[in-house]
Amino acid sequence: MKTDASASTAEGGAEAAPPRLSQAQIFWRFLHFGFLAWGGPVAQIAMIRRELVEEERWVSSPRFNRLLAVYQVLPGPEAHELCVFLGTLPGGRLGGFLAGLGFMLPGFVLMFALSWLYFSTDLARTALGAAFLGVQPAVIALIVAAVHRIGSHIVVDGWLWGIAIATGLAAFGGTPFWIALPAAGLFYVLAASGRRALAVLLAVAFAAVALYYAWLLLGAPAQPAGGTAAPAESVGQGASLIGLFLSGLKAGLLTFGGAYTVIPFLRDDAVGNGWMTDAQFLDGLALSGILPAPLIIFSTFVGYFGGGPLGAVAMTVGIFLPAFSFSLLFHDQLERLVENKAMRTFLEGVSAGVVGLIAATTVELAHKTLGNVPGVLPAVAIFGAALAVLYLWKAKTNVVFVVLSAGLAGWLLFGGQG
Repeated sequence: MKTDASASTAEGGAEAAPPRLSQAQIFWRFLHFGFLAWGGPVAQIAMIRRELVEEERWVSSPRFNRLLAVYQVLPGPEAHELCVFLGTLPGGRLGGFLAGLGFMLPGFVLMFALSWLYFSTDLARTALGAAFLGVQPAVIALIVAAVHRIGSHIVVDGWLWGIAIATGLAAFGGTPFWIALPAAGLFYVLAASGRRALAVLLAVAFAAVALYYAWLLLGAPAQPAGGTAAPAESVGQGASLIGLFLSGLKAGLLTFGGAYTVIPFLRDDAVGNGWMTDAQFLDGLALSGILPAPLIIFSTFVGYFGGGPLGAVAMTVGIFLPAFSFSLLFHDQLERLVENKAMRTFLEGVSAGVVGLIAATTVELAHKTLGNVPGVLPAVAIFGAALAVLYLWKAKTNVVFVVLSAGLAGWLLFGGQG
């Protein structure tokens, strides 16, 4: 790591160096960022760039751009990983850990409190239950907009389009991600390097595997639809703490292209293992959308469903562990690794596969939402209005506005029902 002023001058043409800060000062500096982390990763990264690069000159702008490029390729929330790395500059690895902890702590505490409130309240008997029904179609709109945004940066050629479509279709048929994603990466390496015959053979083999899983799925019993909230007494009885930690760790290692890419992996465990319903999963996503935190903080909510308060902590630790580890322990090695052309090509193929997985998950969640929300027309109207706001109004608070407005609409439309 180059941390001295001369190195930064050589890279950016203007002197840049981290300040002298105690470990406590590093923690409070990034806790400040955590309380202001509204608007998603774009707004969070812009805030960090403005204060630490443009105003305080911790690193040069070219160096910051290279750091961002590395973390955009790697899994995990880029803003959090940047905070961890920047904290190492004045404080070493302990400073990096404290910086990352400070950035995520406000969101974690707020989500933990909301999880407790969610479970201590019988939502079906309150206005909040109707509000959450209105929020669910809006969350689908949030995911659709995210898929479009992520896909526009990742799916940039015909091969990647093919990978995304094939992976999405395979997901509908029940093909596990641990088969689909490595196959997607390897296929793109073969196709991009001109070894088309091997790429076709791999595609045929993958199609055969996907058809096999689809055939198995035909005999699987359908999952019953769930309500909006789980009974409080069922919380903490779904999974072991180790299982929740490993579920979060798996998701944290697979969040290529942005925090929304974690959705299919967490949903596969949470809903697939019966910890929660799709409606409850969407409620957790909605709550995370109104908090100053990386979106993956909704893993705290999922963990609370699977294992109560300790489960929330276990899953949160698991999902954030890769983001801490990449920046604290392996940054230099990973920076060299992602500069390797073959590895970058493999990761680009995996990322396209993840886009297909999110798209498939979005369709499944939309179908479940139509069954949860009273009436198709109100659900479609809320979805359409939310999507229009997200595309036409680019303010960093648009997600918060969409979630709160949809909640109000749900209260007005469904508050008198049941």
